[in-house]
Amino acid sequence: MKRNWKVSMFACLAACVLLLAACTANNSAGGSGNGGEGDGEDKKVLRLNNGQEPTSLDPPEGFDSASWVMVNNLMEGLTRLDENHQPQAAMAENWDVSEDGKVYTFHLRDDAKWSNGDNVTANDFVYAWKHMLDPEQAYQPAFLAYVIEGAEAYNSGEASADDVAIKAVDDKTFEVTLTAPTGYFLNLLTNPAFFPVNEKVAQENPEWFAEADSYVSNGPFKIDSWSHDKELIMAKNPEYWDADTVKLDQVNWAMVADMNTEYQMYQSGDLDRSSIPADNAKDLMNSEELVTEVQAGDQFLRFNVQKEPFTNEKIRKAFAMAMNRDDIAEYIRGIGEQPARGFVPYGFETPSGGDFREENGDLVQDDPEEAKKLLAEGMEEEGWDELPDVTLTYGTNTANERLAEGIQSMLSENLGVDVELQTVESSVFSEEQTKLVYQLFRGSFLADYGDPVNFLESFTTESSSNRTGWSNEQYDKLIADSKSESDEAKRYEMMMEAEKILLVEMPIMPLHFYQHVYLQKPNVKNVVMHPVGYLELKWADIE
Repeated sequence: MKRNWKVSMFACLAACVLLLAACTANNSAGGSGNGGEGDGEDKKVLRLNNGQEPTSLDPPEGFDSASWVMVNNLMEGLTRLDENHQPQAAMAENWDVSEDGKVYTFHLRDDAKWSNGDNVTANDFVYAWKHMLDPEQAYQPAFLAYVIEGAEAYNSGEASADDVAIKAVDDKTFEVTLTAPTGYFLNLLTNPAFFPVNEKVAQENPEWFAEADSYVSNGPFKIDSWSHDKELIMAKNPEYWDADTVKLDQVNWAMVADMNTEYQMYQSGDLDRSSIPADNAKDLMNSEELVTEVQAGDQFLRFNVQKEPFTNEKIRKAFAMAMNRDDIAEYIRGIGEQPARGFVPYGFETPSGGDFREENGDLVQDDPEEAKKLLAEGMEEEGWDELPDVTLTYGTNTANERLAEGIQSMLSENLGVDVELQTVESSVFSEEQTKLVYQLFRGSFLADYGDPVNFLESFTTESSSNRTGWSNEQYDKLIADSKSESDEAKRYEMMMEAEKILLVEMPIMPLHFYQHVYLQKPNVKNVVMHPVGYLELKWADIE
């Protein structure tokens, strides 16, 4: 289907330490965005900031934006998103689809190789996908593969790996059988979770992905060096089947968490690209170096429906209705994003040619007076004279802090509720929210692939992305049925009904839709930001 994509500072000393560390790393790499000296030759070196150490560069384990950005440029799956964000032939040169739409036979390229010179084989895909689905690994993206026959049963511990309907017909032929025709399957395969793994390398070293000297890739770039938590340097992969398309010789990735420091590095010429600090947004939104692109994702709060006071639906709704989403988008974020009064963002074209978000309407209202009424009713239902203490938890960074403080202020002013703020180091926050440790906490979602069901499947009962304790049988059934529905009009009706259920029972509080907004040096060309969240450097160049 065609997609119509519209859509407190750190102390000076700390900032200087980070800045000096990053500059030292970049200078030692011997390159610059304008072409620097390296082994006596000019190099095209792009300097970027990843913000933090990737969670993991093992494709199914690094299921987050900090890892995807790197994995997507180091690796490649059967299909890859092109410059127009559509899935195109990649490791698979072509494929056949059975008449019933359930069996895909992929034919791998003869020149598909790993960075160590090994051939990429169909067995590398079989090994990687079964590794992703291994119930003992408990990888988050495993649910994405449930469209494959036997995948859910194996991942749930109810069947064996042999029951997963994938097989290597021969070294260069890979066959997949789906549970039902799935129109977005080729799009789904662009997700890093479906990338292959060199079976021979992984068998010899289970930690192959943890260090530069053991990492084996099959994409446009390979790892040249990796100083953990400081810098990762990629070099062009000469074994890549489409290496002639790759213009960059090197990509230097800094890992600086503070957005203000990142911007300082951009100003001083140590980065070619930078996020926009909230304090500078008003001035920088008119910069000639500003780039704005659609991003399929949103920021929201999760309610833990198993912890008081959010066991009560009316109290959850009261908190959600006490927000001023226009102010969040315009003043707290300040980078031209749209307020979110639904969960699926703008940009998904419906079978009738409309937009999913517009057709399903505003499902969350900003109404402080109604919020106060619902809060009183909820407290009366629970027999509370005072609302139990509420703590809002978020991962440590300046943008999250600014948002949390804004929400805290709105809840105080519009609802008369005092909320305590708690900041947690990002890696700890990511781990503990899955255990339902927190009461009210920041969440965000960036699309894994280009279909609305990807957003909605996150809140089914068994989804690892749910993290609210909320469960609804009707919702689960609608999502399951939509995945096996071949009539696109009916499928979209199911998804719209499911979204309405989600925001009637309100286990989440939508805030705003994301947008790619950043500064980029004028001589940097053809960096592609896919709406689904992958940064693409295959076509990037420096003039």
